[in-house]
Amino acid sequence: MDSIVVQGGQALKGSIPIAGAKNACLTLMPATLLSEEPLTLTNAPRLSDIRTMTLLLQSLGAEVSSLAEGGVLAMSSHDINNHTADYDIVRKMRASILVLGPMLARDGHAIVSLPGGCAIGARPVDLHLKALEALGAELDLREGYVHAKATGGRLKGGRYAFPIVSVGATENALLAAVLAKGTSVLENVAREPEIMDLAQCLRAMGAHIEGEGTDTLTIEGVDRLHGATHPVVTDRIELGTYMLAPLIAGGEVTLQGGRRGLLEAFCERIEAAGAEVTEGPEGLTVRRANGPMRAVDVETAPFPGFPTDLQAQMMAMLCTAEGTSVLDEKIFENRFMHAPELTRMGAKIDVHGGTATVTGVDRLRGAPVMATDLRASVSLILAGLAAEGETKVSRVYHLDRGYEHVVRKLSGVGAKIERVKDDV
Repeated sequence: MDSIVVQGGQALKGSIPIAGAKNACLTLMPATLLSEEPLTLTNAPRLSDIRTMTLLLQSLGAEVSSLAEGGVLAMSSHDINNHTADYDIVRKMRASILVLGPMLARDGHAIVSLPGGCAIGARPVDLHLKALEALGAELDLREGYVHAKATGGRLKGGRYAFPIVSVGATENALLAAVLAKGTSVLENVAREPEIMDLAQCLRAMGAHIEGEGTDTLTIEGVDRLHGATHPVVTDRIELGTYMLAPLIAGGEVTLQGGRRGLLEAFCERIEAAGAEVTEGPEGLTVRRANGPMRAVDVETAPFPGFPTDLQAQMMAMLCTAEGTSVLDEKIFENRFMHAPELTRMGAKIDVHGGTATVTGVDRLRGAPVMATDLRASVSLILAGLAAEGETKVSRVYHLDRGYEHVVRKLSGVGAKIERVKDDV
């Protein structure tokens, strides 16, 4: 098992290229199941979760080829010969549930295992299932699997209002509705850039969709979709993560391909804490505006609010900010598992339920720490950039699910960081 070792105290200077969005790519890949013609994704991230989705699609009969050193995914689902998404693959990643809607829409039946993924709360799939039922699906949960079929062999247009905003459920319902017979209206949907990216890809394949970026999607079902080539949108979570690096370590970094519109609420919070964010033709340039960072309160919310996937990284930055900050986690329960590890590095953090109070300290101290999930792992690496001495982050296999070439990207702007093999 690998660890990442960081020597703190190095100011950062240079540029970091930002990859295509993991969460967008994992949503776009199942769209290949909707058509017999090829779907090609460019700007794809090189991550273990992408490999897991590749294995899942291949297990269903899809052809998936990784080109340009993984930056291009060429897919074809002309011969889907299996409609069961097996537990052994699905358990590794929650996004696997997104094959349910497309298989059900195209062929009228599917069997999909209930998913796994990071242990950051229940994240139930009931909203996915209720939305599909509104489109005419008959569902039966048996022995950990969702057995789904469409009455009469084809889904029908319907209306569903999500009781709470859910990105994954919005995506599954949209993937299903594009081939349903008639008009579907989905209300209180997620508005994340990944949803807009999916809608744009499906439209390029011939789908009739209106309303992406608003809280209501209207979909006029079509009989078939054709092939397309689509670029994956920039990863706003990787973008925000590396925007925090110079605020934690000092210096100035340009994030290539970054756009403020992907992270407006996040930009407002870090600017309130003392960051200077400049948008240019190359991307976003970030540095401390004047002196040390200051405390600021944060409340996570669905897009366009502050992303829950940047809460852990923001906490790492606030650990050395002047004053006391309050972070309210409104999306997932049990998402402060990084707090005890940051405390091992000298941070002052008090957690009560979904609220964490962070009192800034003069400096963090390097320590051996353990990653508990994807975003926690990178938050500890960021904290290590500011810590005195050496920080060793273990269990970094989480990191490979969401960040490509972390060591290369941070060392390229001056960080002292390396990945090491642990002794068995």
